Amino acid sequence: MTTESASVLAEEDALELLTRGTLELEGRLVDASNTTLRAEITLDGLSRRCVYKPVQGERPLWDFPDGTLAGREVAAFLVSQATGWALVPPTILRDGPLGPGACQLWIDEPADAEALIGFVPAYDVPQGWFPVAAARDSDGDAYALAHADDPRLARLALLDAVINNADRKGGHVLYAAGGGVHGVDHGVSFHVENKLRTVLWGWTGKPIPEESLDVLRRLGERLDAGLGERLEEHLTVSEVQHARLRVRRLVRAARFPEPPQDWPAVPWPPI
Repeated sequence: MTTESASVLAEEDALELLTRGTLELEGRLVDASNTTLRAEITLDGLSRRCVYKPVQGERPLWDFPDGTLAGREVAAFLVSQATGWALVPPTILRDGPLGPGACQLWIDEPADAEALIGFVPAYDVPQGWFPVAAARDSDGDAYALAHADDPRLARLALLDAVINNADRKGGHVLYAAGGGVHGVDHGVSFHVENKLRTVLWGWTGKPIPEESLDVLRRLGERLDAGLGERLEEHLTVSEVQHARLRVRRLVRAARFPEPPQDWPAVPWPPI
C-alpha cells in the first residue's frame, strides 16, 4: 500500500481516490461544530487520509437551509478549481459510512510551517503584516489580530469574497508542504445576503492586482457557462446568480471589499 504526500498527488488522482475509494473511519475531530470525521481512503493500493462530513451530522442553522452545508463545501472547491489557485483541497459529495456527505483530501501541515495569521503584541506587529483587530489578554496586555501581506492569503481573501464565506477563521487556513496555502471549512458560504466574515481584512479597499482581476474575469465567464450549472447541483439558482454578481462587482470595483456594516466582520473565535 502506498501513502503519498498531498504535494505530489495530482488533483485528478485525488478526486478519483475520493470518489471511488473505500472509506475507513479513524475518529472524530472534536473541536468541529458539526460532525467531522477523519478517515483513511484507499483505492488500488493508494491510501490517503480525508475529512468526511456527513449531512446527517450537520447542526441546524438559523440562516442556512438544513442539509446543505456539505454541498456548499463542494461548491467552494469547484469555484477554487475554476480559478486555478488550488486554494481548496479536492472535495466531493459521496456516500459514506454515515450516509451522504462532503469528502475532502486531508492536508498534512509540516511541523515547521510558519503561521501567517495570529495574535501578536500590539507594539510588535511584524513588518509586512496587517493589524486587523485589537484585543487584550487576561492580564490586560494589548494584542493585535494580524496577518501577513502575502499574495497567497490575498487570493484566499478574494475567493472568500466570491463565495461569501461567513467563517474564515485563522484556523481554517492550512499550510501544506511546498508552500501551499489552503482554506477549509466552507459550509457557511454562498448566502444571497452579504455575510462575509473573515480575519483577512488587511487589503480592505486596496486595488486588486491585475493578475487576480484577470482570474476573476475568467471565473465570471465560467460561471456564465458550465460552472454555473455544476454549482446548481449544490446551490440554489439564486445563490449561483449572486455569486456571479459578486464576481462582477469585484471586477468593476477592482478593489478588495469593505467589511459589512450590518454583520460582524470578524468570526468568533477568530483563530
